[in-house]
Amino acid sequence: MTQTARPGFRAALSNRTMQMTLGALAFLAAAAGTSLAMQNGQGVSSADKAAIEQIVRNYILEHPEIIPEAVDRLQAKRMANNIDASRQAIETPYAGAWEGAAQGDVTLVEFFDYACGYCRASLPHLTRLVNEDKGLKIVYRELPILSDDSGDAAKVSLLAADKGRYMPFHRALYEEGKVTRESILKAAVSVGIGRAEAEAAMASNKYDAEIQSNIALAQRLQASGTPTFVVGNQVLNGAVGYDALKKAIEVARKE
Repeated sequence: MTQTARPGFRAALSNRTMQMTLGALAFLAAAAGTSLAMQNGQGVSSADKAAIEQIVRNYILEHPEIIPEAVDRLQAKRMANNIDASRQAIETPYAGAWEGAAQGDVTLVEFFDYACGYCRASLPHLTRLVNEDKGLKIVYRELPILSDDSGDAAKVSLLAADKGRYMPFHRALYEEGKVTRESILKAAVSVGIGRAEAEAAMASNKYDAEIQSNIALAQRLQASGTPTFVVGNQVLNGAVGYDALKKAIEVARKE
C-alpha cells in the first residue's frame, strides 16, 4: 500500500536489504568479541577472534530466525540516528503547511504527492487523529515524484501555505480527485487564490528549493514512495492506516 516513486528516486536504495543483513552479522560478531575482551580484560587474539567467528557462525546456522530480528533492530537504530540528525528540518513546516497543536508534544510528518491515491486515502485518518489528539501536530511535506502535474500542485500548495490557506487548499485539491492543471486551479480559486497568481506559482522557481529539500530528506530517510510518515524515531512507508499511525504516536509520546 505504497505509491511507488520513479526509478531514479529509488536508485540509492537498491542494496539496502543486503547491506543491513551484513551489518547485522558484523554487529553480532563485534558484540561477541567485545564481550570476550571485557571478560579477559585484554584485547582479542587472532586465535580468539577465529573462535568467536566460528561460534557466531554456528549459532546463526542453528538459529537463523535471529537474522531478521537483528536486521530490524539495526535498521531501527540507524533510522533513529538519521531522523535525529535531520529532525529540525523534518519537523519544521514550510510556512502554514501544518495543522493541529502549534506546540504539540508529538509531531507527525507526512511526505506526500497530490497525485498519490494512497495519500488521498490517508487524509481521513490524519483528520481523525488530529481531531482526537489535542497534543498532535501534523506537518505536510510536498514530495511531487509521480508526475509533472504533481510538481504544479506542490507549488500552488506552497503558495497556499504562504497565504495561510494551506489546509483548505489541501482538502479542496484532494476532493477534486485526479490532479490536473485545471483541477489545481479550480481548488486554488475555491479557497480565494486568484487563477493568475496560481498560474504564476506553477511557472515560478520560487518553491524549487523547498521541494528539492523535501526530496533530499525523503532519500535520507530511505522513503520508498508516498505516503511516507515520520513519527518520533519511526518511519512508516505506505498508507499504513489509522491504527498504525495512532500506535506510532503513542510510542513517540513515551520516547
